[in-house]
Amino acid sequence: MRHIIAILIENEAGALSRVAGLFSARGYNIESLTVAPTEDSSLSRMTLVTRGSEDIVEQITKQLNKLIDVVKLVDLVESVHIERELMLVKIKTTDKIRDELRSVVDIFRGKIIDVTPTSYVIEMTGTSEKLDAFIATLDANNIVEVVRSGATGISRGEKGLHL
Repeated sequence: MRHIIAILIENEAGALSRVAGLFSARGYNIESLTVAPTEDSSLSRMTLVTRGSEDIVEQITKQLNKLIDVVKLVDLVESVHIERELMLVKIKTTDKIRDELRSVVDIFRGKIIDVTPTSYVIEMTGTSEKLDAFIATLDANNIVEVVRSGATGISRGEKGLHL
């Protein structure tokens, strides 16, 4: 099962390395990882996506909680949450397919953010499934490059990850 673990971590050198090291030492895979500062300059918020059984994820969270840099963590999948991912896609275009491509981008609520005579760069946000579906609609021969941020998420309602 897929899990999104949100972690408040001290904003210090080596903190990210210790989290990544914990995963690699135990043979667990990190599907995606995003880190950014919070409103408190001494803390960063890390969002980590991994897959595993309930027992494995419980073991991961116990081990993460033992790390000195980890202040607090929550598995977002355990409650109602919102998740999003950012994707940039560079696509080769021709005069023949530009109109059709614009229509598909509109249907998926994306934005064309760069236009050259031979390419478009498209920005899209949404769930991983939405981004996968958009890629599936494209001709693979026209895709030049795909860049994805990985999932990030937040709990719905008043509940939040804070001190």
